[in-house]
Amino acid sequence: TTLFRSGSRMPLKIIGTGPLVDRCIKAANENSAITYLGPKQRHEVYEYMGGARALAFPSLCYEAFGLSLIEALAKGTPVIASKIGSMEEMIEHGRTGLHFDPGNSDSLVAEVDWMLSHPAEWKRMRTEARTEYETKYTAARNYEILSDIYIDAINTR
Repeated sequence: TTLFRSGSRMPLKIIGTGPLVDRCIKAANENSAITYLGPKQRHEVYEYMGGARALAFPSLCYEAFGLSLIEALAKGTPVIASKIGSMEEMIEHGRTGLHFDPGNSDSLVAEVDWMLSHPAEWKRMRTEARTEYETKYTAARNYEILSDIYIDAINTR
């Protein structure tokens, strides 16, 4: 794509495997701005996520719950996600990341360009991403939520 061209200000690192792995390898071989890292251990993925400017999450599927999104927020890494389903609900545009139109590479490019040209706002989003994780997704917070559900169920019985 035009986003990841040689000499790009925004390199792309791809981690994992799947049905598109051959296309990822080919793209990395043809474009120095793209690196295909292959499968990695969970702790290695977290390291990469924490050091990334952003997590690009271009899913076209209505995900029930994007674990990768939560992992990025835990590392204070804003997410640039498709504006669809739970991704749209979990990532607050302009606060914990940005949205782009699903399947629209020009829309993704526009959001990455915005990120690169607004470093102060992006730095603030890093803080907000971590705050969002601490507020909604820690084990302690989920225990509280689950306990409240059980207490409500008992009290309404």
